[in-house]
Amino acid sequence: MAILEVKDLEVYYGVIQAIKGISFEVNQGEIIALIGANGAGKTTILQTVTGLISSKSGKIFYEGQEITKMPGHKLVSMGIAHVPEGRRVFAQLTVLQNLKLGAYTRSDKNEIEETFQMIYSRFPRLEERKNQLAGTLSGGEQQMLAMGRALMSHPKLIVMDEPSMGLSPIYVNEIFDIIRKINEDGTTVLLVEQNAKKALSIANRAYVLETGTIVLSGDADKLMNDDSVKKAYLSE
Repeated sequence: MAILEVKDLEVYYGVIQAIKGISFEVNQGEIIALIGANGAGKTTILQTVTGLISSKSGKIFYEGQEITKMPGHKLVSMGIAHVPEGRRVFAQLTVLQNLKLGAYTRSDKNEIEETFQMIYSRFPRLEERKNQLAGTLSGGEQQMLAMGRALMSHPKLIVMDEPSMGLSPIYVNEIFDIIRKINEDGTTVLLVEQNAKKALSIANRAYVLETGTIVLSGDADKLMNDDSVKKAYLSE
């Protein structure tokens, strides 16, 4: 069953068309990767899905309900969380304060405490540094905090934009292991990632974008072995 359906989506920046009538779906329990070169429209798609920017036409459905014009804060309470490109942690707040902000749509204190314990078990470094200012963390730790903050809302669908950007290889491997575990625990993942090889290695299916259009889609392992994908995105 599709948890997210995007139909004939068109998005413009002024007179420039960034997304050109694309359609795709994300099924419950999947990891779906969107791959493509810079400027292909990947981030624009995520921002449109999570209500940060508006589409000119097309429709977006979440759990069968149309959400095309819904504001981002309402989508969070419905179960959609966004880990933005560049992490965007609140640098002058502590790790603990950042995490608490992620739970702002929730009211049950016992459930929030359970989620804290889950976050700390998955990201032990966040518990070690919970009283440290977020701006003093390393890039990899900030990415863990951004992911932890999103998980505090207890999402059904988590949308991640370039989680490995700017990280050392060790942190990249750790972040992708965490994404896989988040998915194994029952959260559906829509992933935009410049590191196509890593994205395809954990995804169930993928869509390849070029200048606002989906040019290829299919099972991730098949795309990993597709000559055109290899040449464009997987060459060392």
